Amino acid sequence: MAEENKVIIKVNDNGSLRVTGPVELVDAEGNLFEHKESFTLCRCGGSNNKPFCDGRHKSIGFKSTPRAKKE
Repeated sequence: MAEENKVIIKVNDNGSLRVTGPVELVDAEGNLFEHKESFTLCRCGGSNNKPFCDGRHKSIGFKSTPRAKKE
């Protein structure tokens, strides 16, 4: 896959999901959300701007630090 077409989703410690790259984000009805090429998605459920992160995870004390299994 060419680097410019690569999508990366990073799980931030105690926070959001950072999405970088050319991706479409759609709702349950298939409608597109407007977004930049890099954006964050809420993981804590507390955002007032869902599905996007508004930083609320900091004030509600959201804690989660998952790690991928190392081979």
